[in-house]
Amino acid sequence: MQQQDGLDRNELLPLSPLTPTMEEDPLVIFLSGEEDPEKGEEKKKSKEFKSLWKKAIHQQILLLRMEKENQKLEGVPKSRRGEIWQFLALQYRLRHRLPNKQQPPDTSYKELLKQLTAQQHAILVDLGRTFPTHPYFSVQLGSGQLSLFNLLKAYSLLDKEVGYCQGISFVAGVLLLHMSEEQAFEMLKFLMYDLGFRKQYRPDMMSLQIEMYQLSRLLHDYHRDLYNHLEENEISPSLYAAPWFLTLFASQFPLGFVARVFDIIFLQGTEVIFKVALSLLSSQEALIMECESFENIVEFLKTTLPDMNTSEMEKIITQVFEMDISKQLHAYEVEYHVLQDELQESSYACEDSEPLEKLEKANSQLKRQNMDLLEKLQVAHAKIQALESNLENLLNRETKMKTLIRTLEQEKMAYQKTVEHIRKLVPADALANCEALLRDLNCSPNSKAKSGNKP
Repeated sequence: MQQQDGLDRNELLPLSPLTPTMEEDPLVIFLSGEEDPEKGEEKKKSKEFKSLWKKAIHQQILLLRMEKENQKLEGVPKSRRGEIWQFLALQYRLRHRLPNKQQPPDTSYKELLKQLTAQQHAILVDLGRTFPTHPYFSVQLGSGQLSLFNLLKAYSLLDKEVGYCQGISFVAGVLLLHMSEEQAFEMLKFLMYDLGFRKQYRPDMMSLQIEMYQLSRLLHDYHRDLYNHLEENEISPSLYAAPWFLTLFASQFPLGFVARVFDIIFLQGTEVIFKVALSLLSSQEALIMECESFENIVEFLKTTLPDMNTSEMEKIITQVFEMDISKQLHAYEVEYHVLQDELQESSYACEDSEPLEKLEKANSQLKRQNMDLLEKLQVAHAKIQALESNLENLLNRETKMKTLIRTLEQEKMAYQKTVEHIRKLVPADALANCEALLRDLNCSPNSKAKSGNKP
């Protein structure tokens, strides 16, 4: 998507415009239904209505253009990606307004930074685990980590229910790589509140459980052999897909691929994560089926699957655009709630069932264990990346040493040939005298040292 120079005023807006503020954009004022307080009850003139409608039509056509461009698989230009994400978020908010009860608190980013958060320790611990090999975030308390800390701190204060949850740091990190702190804060609010991703980070983790059930049902209905293979080896979606969903694939997959996933999320919403997960698994179904043990499958899903080349990434993105699973996801969610209600009713009817309080405690303990395991998984992943980096350095040093040894051996062979050549040219008696002289020189320091040691 490139801008054309010399646009006429009657032509459509460029494909990558700067995002207007809420106060400057007349389309926002028009659609919000708020009248200008200075004009009071005066009606807008017909020319103003025409201008506003023209602006609205231009914006809508622009959005359609962007969707078509993404379907060509060229992706959003990296230099304009942050601007386009903000533009898509603005368009979404104009078409889908949250009810007042679901709106986030109206507190500015700067005001939030002045406050203290109870999540400070957890945030600081996770700073080093978030993109540990990326230059922007790898420096301890560098500019990248400080920006990430500010962003996570501000959100933990804004959203009291969620606070800070491991996984949000990767989402925030991706946003910071494409825009400023304040812009990233607004986009994080958009992802969490407007698109609804905050549900999966709630303490009860009910939404995440529903998502895991939905993914399991998708595999069951569309890739039955793969589903049966995973079930036989006791591998549930929560084991491998929970980190994918909680970090929007940012913790394990290449950043180029993650950015493309974010492009589609800003276009299509939360169902994109299901499409991406299903496409990833289906694209490697044959190789997964070849893994015959629990350990081999887990290793494949965590290391081999994310290691994709460009053509494989493009294939995944193509499948995501072609997939439509909205109805299925809604049906599976209803199905989940029905099953939960039936289980709850059967538990009440069973006389030998444990008290509800014990079950709730056991459930909460399992949830905490799950979060601990996810945290350990992230730590192990970071250690593996560090060890791989060290191994690569050692291999490079080994290669250099081998090259040096080969060079020295070649020099040694050259010297030996030179000595042999000299031996042939020098007469035998002269050569014998030289060898005797060399023996005397070699022996003289030792004899002097021995004589010096005598009392």
